[in-house]
Amino acid sequence: MNLYEKIKNREEKISLVGLGYVGMPIAVSFAKKVNVIGFDISKEKVELYINGIDPTKEVGNEVIKETAVEFTADELKLREAKFHIVAVPTPVNSDHTPNLKPIESASRTVGRNLTKGSIVVFESTVYPGVTEEICIPILEKESGMKCGEDFKVGYSPERINPGDKVHRLETIVKVVAGMDKESLEVIAKVYELVVDAGVHRAESIKVAEAAKVIENSQRDINIAFMNELSIIFNRMGIDTKAVLKAAGTKWNFLNFHPGLVGGHCIGVDPYYLTYKAEQLGYHSQIILSGRRINDDMGRYVVENLIKNLIKADVPVKDAKVAILGFTFKENCPDTRNTRVIDIVNELKEYGVNPMIADPEADEDEAKHEYGIVFDSVEDIKNMDAIVVAVGHDQFLKLSKEDFKKMFKEGSNESKVLTDIKGILDRKEYEVAGYKYWRL
Repeated sequence: MNLYEKIKNREEKISLVGLGYVGMPIAVSFAKKVNVIGFDISKEKVELYINGIDPTKEVGNEVIKETAVEFTADELKLREAKFHIVAVPTPVNSDHTPNLKPIESASRTVGRNLTKGSIVVFESTVYPGVTEEICIPILEKESGMKCGEDFKVGYSPERINPGDKVHRLETIVKVVAGMDKESLEVIAKVYELVVDAGVHRAESIKVAEAAKVIENSQRDINIAFMNELSIIFNRMGIDTKAVLKAAGTKWNFLNFHPGLVGGHCIGVDPYYLTYKAEQLGYHSQIILSGRRINDDMGRYVVENLIKNLIKADVPVKDAKVAILGFTFKENCPDTRNTRVIDIVNELKEYGVNPMIADPEADEDEAKHEYGIVFDSVEDIKNMDAIVVAVGHDQFLKLSKEDFKKMFKEGSNESKVLTDIKGILDRKEYEVAGYKYWRL
């Protein structure tokens, strides 16, 4: 009986290393079919899960209360599992070089507790070669065992989209790769237990690593093109959203929109690919050009906000500005690599300390990562300018009367409204006299 059969018959366990926005939903999904150990180094996070609280809001408190996942911060529990899935973040450093510390640390933890006959599958986004050139040597060193003889390794890039209730683990085709045919088949069959959409068997681990890193690089480039178009059309006095609506009537026009590009994937993954390319002597042309455009959008937004404050005869220094939304995307508490912070920092350069309200965001994470303390939407009053930065459902429900209450008393001509996501009716606010601007 091979490892897959033993897992299926609950004779062996799966472990999930890293219980964040990606790892936790995977653990919960597998726990419906097999025995699962959910491990994270954060005791606080594990306690929340044990107490039935889902800080990520990915599956909800009720699901967490009912799941059979054995949550733990005790790494020794990993010795009870034979199939390990590593789903830890892979961020970039301030100089945009890959920060592999989380995946290296996770590899050491798994290695210390690895048993013979195990399979370790990495899900973290990396450049081609990391699994075999960095992770395997760490596993061998820590375990004292030989890869290929005592244990095997695979790679299956995560495709979970935080906050997305449609595209989930079960509904997205899963790319899987193994170091040999035997490990590939076991890995594929294990994932087939939960992935209804099926799996794609990649030719090699490097192919799977490369497939993942280009998925988000492609999106990044497409959004950069939209952002560049927005800059051009803004100078022409043309509404970008209207242009895209018209162009979108063609069957093969790609449905992308301008905006801030943050999060743990799209704004990060391209740097992994260009870093490896640089090591091989190739300097990226298109990818880095797109990154430069997207990284500069926060400054661009603030420049236009300042111009409208001046047009409204509002002194820029100490102007009262409120920002609605801080997460990297709508209806999601995740603030990792949010580019709204670029707007905050740029406003401070002009002597403006904005109020920030985000009812969806993880308050503790925002305070720890950025030193940001949120205000409530109800507390926003007497503003000179409002920036709608994230399209949360709660913000979509705000009426013109709701916005009016947030601004200072006076004529609408002195009220500046910046709608980054384009969620408001432009004509309605322009007719009312607001200094309205959007990407």
